[in-house]
Amino acid sequence: MFRKITISAVSALALTTGALTTGALMTGAAFAAEGGHVEDVAFSFEGPFGSFDEHQLQRGLQVFTEVCSACHGLNFVPIRTLSDEGGPHLPEDQVRAYAAAFTVTDKETGEDRPGLPVDLFPANTGAGAPDLSLMAKARAGFHGPYGLGMNQLFKGMGGPEYIVAILHGYTGETKEEAGTTFYENHAFSTGWIAMPPPMEDGQVTFADGAPNDVKHMAEDVAAFLMWTAEPKLNARKDTGFKAVLFLIVLTSLLYLTNKRLWSGVKGKKAH
Repeated sequence: MFRKITISAVSALALTTGALTTGALMTGAAFAAEGGHVEDVAFSFEGPFGSFDEHQLQRGLQVFTEVCSACHGLNFVPIRTLSDEGGPHLPEDQVRAYAAAFTVTDKETGEDRPGLPVDLFPANTGAGAPDLSLMAKARAGFHGPYGLGMNQLFKGMGGPEYIVAILHGYTGETKEEAGTTFYENHAFSTGWIAMPPPMEDGQVTFADGAPNDVKHMAEDVAAFLMWTAEPKLNARKDTGFKAVLFLIVLTSLLYLTNKRLWSGVKGKKAH
């Protein structure tokens, strides 16, 4: 009986792992990009016990607001989540003040009004730039041969590293093709990108005195964008850890119960 239980558990685990691997491979194939140079970054949220750094998320929000929001939006992120635990965890009065800085078109009246915490971050399509809400997850398959996500699997390298590499990968060289200016970027798949360098050293001043060079600002905003894509990451890891402990205890109890029930039947083999 215990052997059957074990085989069933292993089979279920294999099927689950297979499905996850297949999903990762499909994501990698859909977003494959070769030729870009991406380096690993030791983010605090990586690994089974990692969690978001609240202060880094607050700095990342500041970088997004002062730099990235000029062209990009976060149209899938409710402003109220900025006060959630596990996220930037801003005080509610600051969240209300932050929301009020946006102008939102009311769905019922059709009139413009100051934003509220219940509203989503407004979309920004004026520059034709992509929304960044899911960027950190969408770019997770960029690493490894043919976009299979091998570096993400074995080294923990994913979308946040790609974002850091793009923001920090400009060389200063430019070229013009068909009336469009391209900027050399070692992290981009073709080596040339149409987005001008968005950051420069000292562009943002942090209240906590954290480094504000391009590399550190890129890491901060990449961590923030990872949170926008995975706002429940901390809670999910906590639930997963408790589930694993529960399964270990349950498996132990099943094993001991099996031994107790069948001990009198099996007994010792006769010599």
